[in-house]
Order: sequence, then C-alpha cells, then structure tokens
Amino acid sequence: MPPALGLRRLALAALFFVPGIGIASWVTRTPDIRDLLGASTAEMGLVLFGLSVGSMLGILSSGAMVSRFGARPVIAVGGAAIVVSLLLVGLGASLGLSPVVAAGLFFFGAGMGGGEVAMNVEGADVERVSGRSFLPTLHGCFSLGTVVGAVIGIWATAVDFSVTWHLVIAGLVAAVTVAVSVPLLPAGTGREPKRSATAERAPRGTLWRDPRLLLIGVVILAMALAEGTANDWLPLVMVDGHGFDAALGSTVYAVFAAAMTIGRFAGGWFIERFGRPAVLCASAVSGAIGLVLVIFVDNQVVAGAAVLLWGLGAALGFPVAISAAGDSGPDAAARVSLVATIGYVAFLVGPPALGFVGEEFGLRTALVIPLLALVAAAFVAPLLVRGPRLQPATDG
Repeated sequence: MPPALGLRRLALAALFFVPGIGIASWVTRTPDIRDLLGASTAEMGLVLFGLSVGSMLGILSSGAMVSRFGARPVIAVGGAAIVVSLLLVGLGASLGLSPVVAAGLFFFGAGMGGGEVAMNVEGADVERVSGRSFLPTLHGCFSLGTVVGAVIGIWATAVDFSVTWHLVIAGLVAAVTVAVSVPLLPAGTGREPKRSATAERAPRGTLWRDPRLLLIGVVILAMALAEGTANDWLPLVMVDGHGFDAALGSTVYAVFAAAMTIGRFAGGWFIERFGRPAVLCASAVSGAIGLVLVIFVDNQVVAGAAVLLWGLGAALGFPVAISAAGDSGPDAAARVSLVATIGYVAFLVGPPALGFVGEEFGLRTALVIPLLALVAAAFVAPLLVRGPRLQPATDG
C-alpha cells in the first residue's frame, strides 16, 4: 500500500530542504574556504568545476535511472552523495587541499543534480494525483533550507566557527533527514515498462522536437542560471564587487534566500490568478531589474536591496516551468525529466564558468550573462500556452 499523500508530500518537502541547507552551508563559507585554500577567483572557478562534472553526471543519468528503477532509489543515492559531499568539503578546506574540496563538490553536484530531477518527477506526480499546485511550495522548502543554512553560516562566519565542524554537522543533519524521509516515498514513480531499444529512444527524440517544451526549456535555463549564480557567487560579488565584509556578504545572500522562499510559498496564489506565462514573464523582469542594479549601481544599500528583486524574480521560474512541462503533453515524467535536466545544467554548470569571466572582467561584469538570459526569458514566457488550472496547495 503506498504511503499517504500527506506523508509523501512531507517527505518530499524534507528532502528538498536538505540540498538547501547543504548549498547554503557551502556558499556562506565560500570566502573562508577561499582563504583557507589560498585560491584566486579563477582557481575557485576550477574548484567549482568539480560541481559541474558531478552535476553533469547526475543530471544526464537521472532520467534514465528514474525510467528504469523509479524515483525513490535515485533520490536515496542522491541524498547519500550530498552527505558525503559536505564531509569532504569540510575536510578539504581544513587541510587546504583544493582537489578534496573539488571532489566534495563533485559528489554534491551528482547528488543534487540526480536526486532533484527525481524529486521533481515525484512532485509533478503529486500534482497530478492531487490536482493541486505543489511544486512551487516544494521548491520553497529548498529555499527555506537555504535561509536556515545561511543564518547558521552567518553566525558561524561572525564567530569564526570552524568550517570543518560546520559542514560535518550539516552533513549529519542531512543524513538523518534522508534516512527518515526516503522510506515514505512510494516505489515506482516515473518507472517505465520495459520496451525495445528503438521504442525507448523514440519518445526522447520526439520531446526534443516539441516547440512548447523547448520554449519552457529556454525559460528554465534562464531562471536556473540566475538562481545558481546567486548560490555560487553572491557573497563574493558583495565582498569583492561592493566592498562588504564576509559576514555582511553572507547576510546579503540570506536576504536573497529569504526572497526566494517568500516568492515560492506565495507563488500558488499568483499562478492561479494570473497564469503561468504572466508569472514567468514578471519573474524574469523582476530578476533582470535586480541584476541591473547590482551590476551598474555602485552603492551598497542599492545592491543589498536589489537582491530582493533578484531573489523574487528567480523564485518561481524553476518550479513553474517544471509544472508547465508536466502539463505540456503525454509522457509527463519524461517531459519533467527533460526540462529539469536543462534547468539543473544551467543551475550547476553555468555559474562556475562565470569565474573565468569574473577573473578577466570582474564578478559584477560577469553577471551580465545571467542578465541577458533573463531578458530572453521575459520575451519567451508570454509565448507559452497556459496549462490547466491548479489550486494552490495549502494543506499536508
């Protein structure tokens, strides 16, 4: 007998919380880790490519693994990889070993990229079963995790708490959460019946030729790039680009995470009232305005306030695009997997490349890349056909 829908939703919420805590624990200690490693901006970009390689492995294999085994085992393996990653990053930082930190980020990327694609398949299935909006709230739990992780990181930075022990404790919290939550998910979500190799390849090729799905892919790429850039670089942008100290740089990241959280938990009402295309367009415009202010206005107060617009703009793009993909045609799990893959590629692989642009031109200038992506998304979003109405999820 499958677990009750309420418990399934609660388990997914907890599992989305885990990578939020993990990524905020890494991001808020980025300036300290950089100093422990003695790394330049370009060298930090190379360290972040550990995240990129792991992400690509997890993302590109996740869809096939979900189709073969179902979402639950993929989520379990992804959660275990995140636990290992936090321990390795903490160890590598304490020893001053960039390769160990890069290895830890590899596991984080693999776990987050693979596990969250599977969790999005689960979340889209919950929406289908319940007939109610759930993915924005689910992604809000990720953002809530980043807020909690950022607040802890700010305190740890301010009191000079050990980076190693900070990340070890975060890893233990993640381990307990994964162990308790995974058994509450049903077996078999997203698993496809066996078919011939020719039959297995045909649907994916067809999906890549679906114009609406490709438009959704453009939107999610831009939104995920905007969110991922903040997660990887925002404290350093504020420290190196606007003259904040490390604690205040982490505080600005917490403001971004709080804006993301508010936007996602409040998003269901706006989606129901105005529809997905309008919400996605407004989100892209808000994020673009925030980035323009951070890039071109040399004022700390303006930069800190602009992060609110950046966070609110990035909040709904990923979950709303995932919902739209699930409603865009038959074979919903494959559609969600494809669009989630595009999003996670942008989220995890795009930002490290900004380190090389930032080394040459400065981190603020590098933000022009996600800015241009958001401008493109603002033009593409109104072209999306509105999907079925869903009621905002308000109960467990």
